[in-house]
Amino acid sequence: MNKVISKFIDTHSLSVEEYESLLNNIQEDEKEVLKKEAVSLATSVYGKKIFARGLIEFSNYCKNNCYYCGIRNGNKNCERYRLTKEQIFECCDLGYEFGYRTFVLQSGEDLYFNDDVMVEIISHIRKKFPDCAITISIGEKEKSTYQKYFDAGANRYLLRHETANKELYEKIHPKEMSFEHRMKCLQDLRDIGFQVGAGYMVECPYQTNHDLALDLKFIEEFKPEMCGIGPFIPHKDTDYRNEKAGTLEKTLLLLSITRIILPRVLLPATTALGTIHPLGREMGVQHGANVVMPNLSPTEVRSKYLLYDNKICTGDEAAECRNCMSARMSRIGYELVIDRGDFKKL
Repeated sequence: MNKVISKFIDTHSLSVEEYESLLNNIQEDEKEVLKKEAVSLATSVYGKKIFARGLIEFSNYCKNNCYYCGIRNGNKNCERYRLTKEQIFECCDLGYEFGYRTFVLQSGEDLYFNDDVMVEIISHIRKKFPDCAITISIGEKEKSTYQKYFDAGANRYLLRHETANKELYEKIHPKEMSFEHRMKCLQDLRDIGFQVGAGYMVECPYQTNHDLALDLKFIEEFKPEMCGIGPFIPHKDTDYRNEKAGTLEKTLLLLSITRIILPRVLLPATTALGTIHPLGREMGVQHGANVVMPNLSPTEVRSKYLLYDNKICTGDEAAECRNCMSARMSRIGYELVIDRGDFKKL
């Protein structure tokens, strides 16, 4: 085993240059070493438990025009929808019956859902389900807005940084979007007291191993409680429609590396991973992931929330998603649990 990997396993830390060298030079047997170490760390903290989050994709309207995203504002072929507050609450009712104790409210950056509307939604869910965690994933806001969400009862916030390289960020986002503001949002969320989720795409257009090394160093230093890592998958109505998707192999390697960096992180095996390989989510767990996010959204809107092409599970009922995921995890020796699945502090 080379010195960089030995150092990494011992210290859970490398320089940017060392992370880049690891990605450039890693051999197959060394990938297996990292995989085993990642699984060992995950099970030492969380056992063989896999935490299910009930995902509610409540709107695909978005004011942004990120070049890689299927629901970006500039996609005129996207059939838009918004769930009503009542529909959102029905999703939570259903999810609670199925055993979910975390609800993830996700949407594009939809201006209809202003502070007052979101506070009303969060407050209702908090009052009705006091034993549940509420996760919000609706993009960049000002600190005062995040504070309102927190005060209303939200516990966690997911905001992928997408890339820790400012130059790459500016290539894949329109000029109206700011790398600095994205990073400020993450720090604001941390300062308020949220459990914070960051994350990045794997093998998106223009990305190099140096870019990924910067992502790994950012994750190491920021120490998010959650980290979403998924392969880039092209969407037919974006400029990147003909770009290659991120690979299963690279995504699994980065899951293992991220777990070693942060042994206690809540690390999803993403739907995108399941989209590029039929057993992608199982493989994600077998490389250090410990979270899955079955969909609670009404079946009739799922096929409209397409950030990328060929998204799986858009036609399944919520019960099917829950039962399917439980069976999948059981087959590889893990248990899908009824649990909030909170981040374990030292």
